[in-house]
Amino acid sequence: MSNPIRSNDPLPPPLGRDAALFLDFDGTLVGLAATPEAIEVPPALVALLGDLKDLLGGALAVVSGRQIDVLDRFLAPLRLPAAGEHGVQRRDAKGAMQEQHPPDLVPVLEIANELARVHEGLLVERKHAAIALHYRLAPQLEAVCGDAMSRAIAERPQLELLHGKFVFEVKPAGVNKGIAIDAFMHEPPFAGRVPVFAGDDTTDESGFAVVQPRGGVGIKVGSGPSLALHRLESPRAVYEWLVQARDQLANAPRPAPEEASPRNPG
Repeated sequence: MSNPIRSNDPLPPPLGRDAALFLDFDGTLVGLAATPEAIEVPPALVALLGDLKDLLGGALAVVSGRQIDVLDRFLAPLRLPAAGEHGVQRRDAKGAMQEQHPPDLVPVLEIANELARVHEGLLVERKHAAIALHYRLAPQLEAVCGDAMSRAIAERPQLELLHGKFVFEVKPAGVNKGIAIDAFMHEPPFAGRVPVFAGDDTTDESGFAVVQPRGGVGIKVGSGPSLALHRLESPRAVYEWLVQARDQLANAPRPAPEEASPRNPG
């Protein structure tokens, strides 16, 4: 990361009607849990996201390491535009799905499963085109997990290894959240708007690298070094910021017709 930990990172600015809002899921919208299925999604959060999507003319997307069908399950009845598995999957605002053909992950899966069999506390998550090895319940095994997953892709340039919060994930090379956000920004209703992206993990840094050069806003959630120029301390702070944004947008006067089109941030 190019920036050190900063204690004086400013809070994000208010959302304008010309914003395109991109939100990570785990650690940003919801708190992290011992296992991926143990998270809690408050009904008020689902309603809030639905309100914001309407107020922003549909320009709200979830950009996550989760699979899109899993996001849909947690956020039901919403079906938001979304990027899943760090951009391997992407559903546009019209509901059309784009999805990369999964690579051969059997050797990686075998290594991860064997490690989980030997060491208590490890959890293997098989996604559409990725394998995630979670060690949140056994943090002392970080180096063991990292070494094993690195060996698993050592001679497979079509794959790359991500290191997130208590997880090592093998996914197709050449895809990331930044690329997914860039794709959204070339499509309606996101095109021509000011991109705003909030995320908490190292896997979100590619998103900050895309939105900020466009004149947009990167928001790091929690502590740690980041490219993002703004910061919120927790998912609770994200929720409160989004509530404030919804209320301000709902009460803001509607622009005149000649001013209604979102500006192009360049």
